[in-house]
Amino acid sequence: MEESQRARSHTVTTTASSFAENFSTTSSSFAYDREFLRTVPGLLIVAEIVLGLLVWTLIAGTEYFRVPAFGWVMFVAVFYWVLTVFFLIVYITMTYTRIPQVPWTTVGLGFNGSAFLLYLSAAVVDASSVSPEKDSHNFNSWAASSFFAFLVTICYAGNTYFSFVAWRARTTQ
Repeated sequence: MEESQRARSHTVTTTASSFAENFSTTSSSFAYDREFLRTVPGLLIVAEIVLGLLVWTLIAGTEYFRVPAFGWVMFVAVFYWVLTVFFLIVYITMTYTRIPQVPWTTVGLGFNGSAFLLYLSAAVVDASSVSPEKDSHNFNSWAASSFFAFLVTICYAGNTYFSFVAWRARTTQ
């Protein structure tokens, strides 16, 4: 009798909205898509993260504040690096399957398309702002960051293509 009384005293009855129910998990296991990193979009995302990290660390290690244009390059590089890491986590953990209200193909297309365009502008600004300075390591770092910025731009262009193909296939169904 005492055990049933104790069990009832710890029972809490709540009502959940449909929004919260959609976010609840049906199992306690953590979803992980190991195969995603073996796909071309997965490899491109990893390349975007590695090369993007090189872009902003090569610039951040210099006196980039002397050239105002590098502020734009830093903003684009760090902003899209953080978002790309976020999307990698979303894809690897298969979070997109748990939040079906979000149009993930459209979000991916918008993200990759904007990353391609803004990284292209940042790469051009980076390349055009590189100038040799006396007794400074800035030139080599800035030139290398410009090279890697163009590589990241190519990676985002590739992911934009794959995102467009996925979006197109989803919208024609």
